[in-house]
Amino acid sequence: MSFHLIPRDVKFLDLFAASGENLASAAAKLQDLVTVFDRLDDRIAEIQALEKQGDKIDHDINERLEEAFVAPFDREDIHDLTSRLDDVVDFIQAAAESMAIYDVRQPTNEARLMAGLLANQGAELSEALVKLEAMKDLGQHLERIHELEHQADGISRAAIGRLFRENHDPLEVIKWREIYLVLENAIDAAEDAAEAIERMVHKRV
Repeated sequence: MSFHLIPRDVKFLDLFAASGENLASAAAKLQDLVTVFDRLDDRIAEIQALEKQGDKIDHDINERLEEAFVAPFDREDIHDLTSRLDDVVDFIQAAAESMAIYDVRQPTNEARLMAGLLANQGAELSEALVKLEAMKDLGQHLERIHELEHQADGISRAAIGRLFRENHDPLEVIKWREIYLVLENAIDAAEDAAEAIERMVHKRV
């Protein structure tokens, strides 16, 4: 049996949980956007508001880290995780905005699939961050995030391949290739966040 002599900072853990919940909400709203595909301006504004809320949470984490005499995890790891979570929400916002910027008339099936995988990753990340306090049962969530990223890789490759084979409009090819890459970046960033959590857990075990 091991004992952790460093006290846990509940505020840090609450902020991580809030960041995960915010990220999961943003990913779910992106999935709704590409699935229902109506009221784009309103839906994008909702995601933008969540991105701003995520920035505020990040600021609170960094501010508390500067003030804390003892942090619950390695300070560099806290910075890293905070940055990774922020990246995911930034890419979610970019994906949502790209639908308006590129004047998308209807999302492709592949875009819907990738947004769905990202939403599932967001839910798993949120669950893992809630469990940071107990430091138990995180593995199943982190493993699932890796599995979802692997699925997304296959969908992304197939989508881009089909785009070049079947679409004869160069502007459509450029537009959708960029959207797929942003979605893939968001999914990769979620996996990076999972790996940051794994590093924090391994140092505390």
